[in-house]
Order: sequence, then structure tokens, then C-alpha cells
Amino acid sequence: MAERIAQRGSEAMRVPLFGTVRIETLRGWILGVLVLGLLGTVTELLLLEHYEKPLQFVPLVLIGAAFAVLIWHALQPGTGSLRTLQILMVLFVLAGFIGFAAHFMGSAEFQLELNPDIGAWELVQKIVHTQAPPLLAPGMMLQLGLIGLAYAFSDSRYRRSEVI
Repeated sequence: MAERIAQRGSEAMRVPLFGTVRIETLRGWILGVLVLGLLGTVTELLLLEHYEKPLQFVPLVLIGAAFAVLIWHALQPGTGSLRTLQILMVLFVLAGFIGFAAHFMGSAEFQLELNPDIGAWELVQKIVHTQAPPLLAPGMMLQLGLIGLAYAFSDSRYRRSEVI
């Protein structure tokens, strides 16, 4: 088993390197999935013209910021860029929940305009089955945020087994 010996005072500690290589490989894959997800999501949002109302700009701005922070982190992988990435990914998660609420309210408003006498349960059923706006589409922002957090928190600075 590959390992390195680190000196701490007079005591030698063995830290496995094989796990580190595996984790760094997984981090690379997670980063690739994140970047592909960001590219796919921004492409879809632009093709759907998801910029008619101010609230619709939120995912576009967050994705643009994510690309900027990822480039910064690639060029200078320090704690500042990593912490900024973490904060940004938390904003992605929050945007997913807010987007879900906004899509729900938009659908409810539309359904109530069509039928003001609709019951609450029937309204929820119509909202869930409606095509526009897609109720669960903001979940992509939540998913990207969680993937980004997985990447950020898998950094070696957060792994106890390597702390010497």
C-alpha cells in the first residue's frame, strides 16, 4: 500500500496516499459533471428565453458567477476561491427552492385565471401536471449546488485522514 511517513514531534504517522489519489480522481469527475451541468443548464435557459422577468435572471447570473469562480479556482486554488465556491453553491441550492416556489406560484396564478372556482386539491394536481412553467425544473439548480458543494468539501483541506 502506498503511504507516506510524516514526522510530528518524535512520532511518525502513516498517511495513505492511495485514498488521496482516488479522491482526487473522483473530485475531477465531480468537477466535470458540474461544468457539464452548468453548460447544459445555461444553454437550455437561454434557448427557452428564461430572461423575461427579473427573477428569471437569477439562475443565469448564478451560472455566470459559477464559471467565473471555477476559473478563478483553477488558476488560484486557494482558500478564498474555495470559500467563494461554497457560498455560491449554497446560493444555487437556495435558488432551487425559490425557483420551485416561483414556478408553483406562476402556475397557480395561471390556473386561477382560467378557473377562479377551482378547489385547492384540483389546483395542486393541475400545477403538478402542467408543462409551463415546469414545476421541478428549478431542481436542477439545487442539484448543481449540491454537486458543487460535494466538490468543494471533498478538497484535501477538509479531510481529517490527511491532517498531520
